[in-house]
Amino acid sequence: MTPESPNKLVIPELIVGLGNPDPKYDKTRHNIGFEAVDTLANAWQMSYKENRRFQGLFAEGLTPAGTKVRLLKPLTYMNRSGQAVRAVMDWYKIEPQSVLVIYDDMDLPVGKLRLRLTGSAGGHNGMKSIIAHLNSQNFSRLRLGIGRSDGKKETVSHVLGKFASQETEVIEEILYTSIKVVESSLKEGVEKAMSRYNGVSVFLE
Repeated sequence: MTPESPNKLVIPELIVGLGNPDPKYDKTRHNIGFEAVDTLANAWQMSYKENRRFQGLFAEGLTPAGTKVRLLKPLTYMNRSGQAVRAVMDWYKIEPQSVLVIYDDMDLPVGKLRLRLTGSAGGHNGMKSIIAHLNSQNFSRLRLGIGRSDGKKETVSHVLGKFASQETEVIEEILYTSIKVVESSLKEGVEKAMSRYNGVSVFLE
């Protein structure tokens, strides 16, 4: 049965945020996946512990609605994220369809998010690594818009740079919205959450 099947709810068991672990990458555009799972951990009062087997910071517990869930921030650096995800999946016998990855997307403007059941890496090195290690594209992903460079910066500088001061309020709001998206996915399935939140935008003033 495919993850798109209307007869089977796709409910995440493992939620992965992508980013780079070095402190110099904190609050950069490329690390918004880390920020998103931190926001979830804070909302759900879960604490991370470094897990060497999983090559990452790992937390597990119950959401306020009573759903068991696991959170992962790979410490492998972005282009080897799949190693950490695979390690958790193998340990807990989690199928790809039960994984939700949250990461940055230049093709979406700041203030937009997009939830999907499957898809390609779209040029994102972290996603390339996960697809390679899972040997599958059939896992859910929540893309958070970071926008494209205005042309004054190279792409790498843009992605590894911090959000502009006028964008920070929008980012806070979209991170808060991501909690609702994930909680909806856990309660009603990813497809229902897609139909409810994929049109949502938080605009700059």
